[in-house]
Amino acid sequence: MMRVFVTGGTGFVGREVIRALQAHGVLVRCLVRPGSEGDLRGFEAIDRVPGDVLVTKGIAESIQGCRAVIHLVGIIREHPASGVVFERLHTQATANMVAAAQEAGVHRYLQMSALGVRREARSRYHRTKWEAEECVRRSGLDWTIFRPSVIYGRGDGSISVLAAMIRRLPVMPVLGAGRYRLQPVAVEQVAEGFARALERPATIGKTYEVGGPQSYAFTEILDQIGLALGKARVRKLHQPMALMRPLVRLLEPFPFFPITSDQLIMLEENSVCDPSPFYGDFDLPPIPFPDGLRALFS
Repeated sequence: MMRVFVTGGTGFVGREVIRALQAHGVLVRCLVRPGSEGDLRGFEAIDRVPGDVLVTKGIAESIQGCRAVIHLVGIIREHPASGVVFERLHTQATANMVAAAQEAGVHRYLQMSALGVRREARSRYHRTKWEAEECVRRSGLDWTIFRPSVIYGRGDGSISVLAAMIRRLPVMPVLGAGRYRLQPVAVEQVAEGFARALERPATIGKTYEVGGPQSYAFTEILDQIGLALGKARVRKLHQPMALMRPLVRLLEPFPFFPITSDQLIMLEENSVCDPSPFYGDFDLPPIPFPDGLRALFS
């Protein structure tokens, strides 16, 4: 049986990737930071290896005996006081994992990236994800890169959070006009793509943009969530961007504030793509967003 080494397995996407791998009969060895063991409760049939993607000692030895590495580690918000910054968790962590895979003699390598990454991106999140991709492309490994839009499912930090707000609040705050477009994709489909890539040599050397079959303006996403929750109408209160930008710069150092300047930049950009190569190469039927929402909230 194939054994695969996974980083970021304790996260929302990581746990679903582990489920998909196990459904394909893959043995999973997961790198787990001390203190995060509880996040893998219920996954008894996996190997747990203590370690940290920022501490290279011992990682190559842990990878030995595996056929592939799946690197999922990433952050959406920085905590500089703790050293949790994009340059370390995106670029340096990827460089460490690439070097460890090379040292262990493991050639197959799958990388989680993000839609919108590019060299000249305005957001540091996107730029550091691009630098991580460049490290993978230069590695000489048999790589595949996935760039998803917003990923939703049980326990996500986006669509489920919006749903909780819609349930609780009489009016939903919307930054600006809310016309920025997103292409939400079900976490099960992203995870299945990772699992199937291991079985498909034709996906080596390819970068897949991953999104749902249709894009939606942010205001439309709120309406779709409302419908799935049985609400005929979601009332919205628009906040002018000209007022929000200085407010975000002032309050973003405080962990309680829900958005950062970098996230605001990304939100104003459209996170959309043509996902047909992803669905075609992996033989996956696209899940329409309304159907995914009904399954999520059922």
